[in-house]
Amino acid sequence: MDWLSENAWTIWFGVAAVLGVAELLSLDLVLVMLAVGAVVGGVVALVGAPVVLQLLVAGGAAAAMLALVRPSVVKRLHSGPDLQLGHGKLVGQQGIVTERMNGHDTGRVRLGGEIWSATPYDDTLTIEAGETVEVLQIRGATALVHPVPSLEG
Repeated sequence: MDWLSENAWTIWFGVAAVLGVAELLSLDLVLVMLAVGAVVGGVVALVGAPVVLQLLVAGGAAAAMLALVRPSVVKRLHSGPDLQLGHGKLVGQQGIVTERMNGHDTGRVRLGGEIWSATPYDDTLTIEAGETVEVLQIRGATALVHPVPSLEG
């Protein structure tokens, strides 16, 4: 029994390794949290703490990992990037006006290599060719745009 208490750290690290390999098969992120608890128990065993303290610290670490870390990791893994299809991906992009526009006359704007019909979002504005605009909305096949302020006076 004396050898077991002196080498408890090897058991803890062995359990952590087994749990880590089992996690590779399950991929549910529970066993890896338990493996972290086992590693913490191994570190406490290396310090020479009694077995009861090793069990308490390992259990506490595993419980903390399951309660605090796992939910945010699972959320991050299950939420991918937002996929925007069609003309919705143009909203927020900037383009260059190729044909003058105002509230009464539709103009043209180059967006992502394509020419789109466009009108000012604020129909009291007149936007000249060559100005940079930002797409605020797409209505049908027409982009509603607003000029981007320039730094030049």
